[in-house]
Amino acid sequence: MLLSLRTSSARSIVAGLALYAATPSTLVAQFPVADFEAYVAKGMKEWEVPGVAIGIVHNDSIILLKGYGVRTIGKPDPVDENTLFAIASDTKSFTGILLAMLADDGKLKWDDKVADILPGFQLADPLATRDLTVRDLITHRSGLARGDLLWTGGWPYDTEELIRRLRYLKPTWSLRSHYGYNNLMYTAAGQVAATAAHKPWTQLLKERILDPLGMTSTNTSVTLLPSLPNVASPHGKVDDTIRVVSFTNADQIPAAGAINSNVADMVKWLRFQLDSGRVTGKRLVSAPNFRETHTPQTVVPIDSAYRAMNPFTHLQSYAFGWTVSDFRGREMLRHSGNLSGMAAQVGLLPEERFGIVVLSNLGGNALRESLMYKAFDLILGAPPKDWSAENLAEARGLRARARTREAKRDSARVHGTHPSLALENYTGDYTDPFYGAAKVVVENGHLVFNFGRSFLGDMEHWHYDTFRIVWRDHREGKAFATFQLDPAGKVSALRFDPDGDFVEETPVFTRQPGGLNRLPPVTAR
Repeated sequence: MLLSLRTSSARSIVAGLALYAATPSTLVAQFPVADFEAYVAKGMKEWEVPGVAIGIVHNDSIILLKGYGVRTIGKPDPVDENTLFAIASDTKSFTGILLAMLADDGKLKWDDKVADILPGFQLADPLATRDLTVRDLITHRSGLARGDLLWTGGWPYDTEELIRRLRYLKPTWSLRSHYGYNNLMYTAAGQVAATAAHKPWTQLLKERILDPLGMTSTNTSVTLLPSLPNVASPHGKVDDTIRVVSFTNADQIPAAGAINSNVADMVKWLRFQLDSGRVTGKRLVSAPNFRETHTPQTVVPIDSAYRAMNPFTHLQSYAFGWTVSDFRGREMLRHSGNLSGMAAQVGLLPEERFGIVVLSNLGGNALRESLMYKAFDLILGAPPKDWSAENLAEARGLRARARTREAKRDSARVHGTHPSLALENYTGDYTDPFYGAAKVVVENGHLVFNFGRSFLGDMEHWHYDTFRIVWRDHREGKAFATFQLDPAGKVSALRFDPDGDFVEETPVFTRQPGGLNRLPPVTAR
């Protein structure tokens, strides 16, 4: 079943939302800033977020541009409108606009074949290799699950090598049959843009978007941040305590998530989006191609939790860097951004010319979307709803369900078993064609697993030849590894299970012949 919605049918769906949605309330004439700021303060306390920056635009006017809290926990430096945060996956809408500009230039078409643009591009499925289009890359319908450990694992792969390794990522679904969020596809889309324009994606972004919009503080590399004076530190909850954590380097996947920005710059992006691709009346992208970036392309299933919290949302889809759905009878575009220690949210109500950006320095918090929905409710004059409280309840429910799954897994552990071999017989170098190298060594009487230079964990015997990996970076939790023996009783492979679900699709690392080297140094993330 083809889940792509073509332009005409998609627009008719959006236009028809008002036929069955509740009649929307009259738009509030003035946004109640004081009420909103009180909600921000309450939410920051509930979610334990050290710092937040918010920009709100209505009818091309900036009605809120402000920072709250601190850049780094335990230090007095305040967050303000110029404080830089990682916007992570909110980068994707910029890539969509860049491709629209190149389509205007005649350098590519949305339905051009990727393999015709990128020499040597290859997927595991030869039919997908042949048929995958530019549109498919940026609408999450490639058939591939995430594979994010390829770039978060710390292997020294550049962008080209990440894309080359896509040929080893087994498809989860057939092409265009299912929504499957994938950063590596957006990474490839950035390379498509660079190849078509004969310029790096970062240069294209600066010349075609950042400079014309006056986004002078925005950059595309985490390596630049230490030298800048006003940068938010990433934070995570480590062993139940909010702590500063290391930045995630997304430089390998620039078009998917490498932008760092502040709300002073991001409100310019909101105004550009709400003015259909224009800056001070000057059009930077044609009206038809701009509309295409907002047009539903791939159906996104609505899970039960989201539906319960948003009973007025009837359908959901993905466009070019935007999730498109209905919200209280209005068209809503939104996208979140997540990197370790950072969380961002951008949301638009195009019919009301209303937009909001929320940047925060605590990973995995749902305050950002709670504030977006609260702002939407306030501008629409909707009935009061405590989005933060409902999201907190959902987060607690997710943690409770995770504990239940962990308890179920623990109950299935077979006690009284022992490894088949002495520990030194499990050591060695292991490789997977997609991820690359892993290593197992003995250290202080127990096994240690090194996965891609960034993940280092102590291996505790679980049962039989399965070991539980306790990552030394406690944010990452635990994983499992099961050693496989050949008919001669020697270790031949290691099945790595990062989530502990014991499913068949987990990667298998083949043991390599040769001597054992020491562990490579672990890189900070």
